[in-house]
Amino acid sequence: MGLFKGKRVVYTPVKDVDLGPYSTESYLQANVKAPRMTGVVAKIFTHLLECPILGTLLLFILKGNNLIHRLITNAEFEESPLFAPLHDFEDIKEKEVKFLDPSLSPPEKVKHAIDCLPMASKATLDGDDSSFCRWTIMDYSKAYRSGDITPSLVAERVIAAIDESTKPPLRMGFFIHYDAEDILKQASESTLRYERGEPISVLDGIPVAIKDEIDCLPYPTTGGTTWMHKKRPCKDDACCVKRLRLCGAILVGKTNMHELGSGTSGINPHYGPARNPYCTSKIAGGSSSGSASVVSAGLCPVALGVDGGGSVRMPASLCGVVGLKPTFARIPHDGVLPLNWTVGMVGILAGNVEDALIVYAAISGEIPHHQPSNVLTKINLPLLSLTKSISDIKLAKYGKWFDDCSDDVRICCSKTLHKLQEHNHWKIIDVTIPEIEAMRLAHYITIGSECSTLLDSFRHKNFAELGWDVRVAQSIYGAFSGLEYLKAQRMRNRQLQFHKKIFAEADVIVSPTTGVTAYPILDDALKTGELDYVNGAALVRYSIAGNFLGLPAVTVPVGYDRLGLPIGLQFIGRPWSEATLIHLAFATQTICMSDYRKPELYYDLLRI
Repeated sequence: MGLFKGKRVVYTPVKDVDLGPYSTESYLQANVKAPRMTGVVAKIFTHLLECPILGTLLLFILKGNNLIHRLITNAEFEESPLFAPLHDFEDIKEKEVKFLDPSLSPPEKVKHAIDCLPMASKATLDGDDSSFCRWTIMDYSKAYRSGDITPSLVAERVIAAIDESTKPPLRMGFFIHYDAEDILKQASESTLRYERGEPISVLDGIPVAIKDEIDCLPYPTTGGTTWMHKKRPCKDDACCVKRLRLCGAILVGKTNMHELGSGTSGINPHYGPARNPYCTSKIAGGSSSGSASVVSAGLCPVALGVDGGGSVRMPASLCGVVGLKPTFARIPHDGVLPLNWTVGMVGILAGNVEDALIVYAAISGEIPHHQPSNVLTKINLPLLSLTKSISDIKLAKYGKWFDDCSDDVRICCSKTLHKLQEHNHWKIIDVTIPEIEAMRLAHYITIGSECSTLLDSFRHKNFAELGWDVRVAQSIYGAFSGLEYLKAQRMRNRQLQFHKKIFAEADVIVSPTTGVTAYPILDDALKTGELDYVNGAALVRYSIAGNFLGLPAVTVPVGYDRLGLPIGLQFIGRPWSEATLIHLAFATQTICMSDYRKPELYYDLLRI
């Protein structure tokens, strides 16, 4: 066995690691050694990996070349494993918040969220591209209440837009399934409620899209595959969908996604790539690609996604919208395809921070009969009208990690941080976050092992129906051993202790959301999918802690690269601090929104 052990890392005990700005801990950039592959090359590589003997050897070499053996498999840890990032509730003293009674109904929770909005948030489009903002939930509600437009008319426009987007030359790949008859039925019921003067909530009549990883009747839940719905029929709405339905939202269909969430591009060979509305030849990002794209294009003010490895925040950033991933277990996971049960989390994609807050209020909170008697999680909502008064925020920044991105991303995010310091008098605290690359690999082992476990019973019958890129991913996932999984959980415990130390000194950790902006969709990837782990690592670089450690995080658009592609800034918070994160996101949006630009493809559903 000594022959195969190779180099190993002996990790210093957490208590002896310096997290200060002058720490001697080295920053290790992602060491991805895997060429981009598509087409015939991807097929050949897939078959080689699936060969019993040769595949085993190739997988061993791949893991070694990409430092998994050194940083995880053969490494020595002092920490015990942590198998799920469940956090004891801590009643954080958040500033300028309103307590939300968890026993309230979803419509009642929405009403309380509306009370938290500033009057200035009721901005509307004025046709000036230099000061672009998308129609908000409040804009829709106001238009419905005034009778200027009806949910039925909006539904007809949504259906027409979806139909147009599926055909050449657009082929946007927004949805996997939608049902015009069901959409119109929901809209008709909403229209009648407005005519009677009895809308359920401000979400009544609002078009909302659902990632095809979340159960939503009458649609099958495919997870981006061609067969999953046959093995796991959708029998009911997911809890989060039920809560939106109780608020009167119009559920307009199941959005496209990277197959089984096993990629970051959003290129799905079965349903087409989800394209970026800011440049339709570019990726939308994954895996909640369709959800980000429909919000960016104006088809829905909000959509739901699932974030297992940045899968809400990455596409939100690339498509220029807000992405919120709450604390692990803040939103019930009932009715979500169990692809990654200790790192995945239902998240919200929205055109602005206020809309993210409204939907967060509607769907958050435990299911009462699921709540253990000794657990009580308090929900705070941020009073956004008072965000400006919050001046003593401390932002932890790890400079080497923050700057490990493209020049455009680094310059834009740094400028935004400088503005936040000037406008809000926030303080930057320089820190060191050790072993970020090791954490990425540990997360990769964890999410891969969990996904592989779900597919184990389907492997022999349905594996060949997966896209070629996902077959490669699943071969790698299936090669992780029990030892590697256990050591990954030891790294999880270790990293959680590091982050707790940082949060003892700072309110949040700040970083870019992605290391690069949206890259091109090339024709050679359309039929087989795309193996591009170099770009994938750049996209997930800043996302991992949110998932692996169960921390809340939010991304907000802050600018554009030289090609006009969106850039996002991310805030990562301590457990249960969503209200603080939303405050920070709103303050960031306030100083950046005058520079927001309209996407290349945008549907103006409320224009009269």
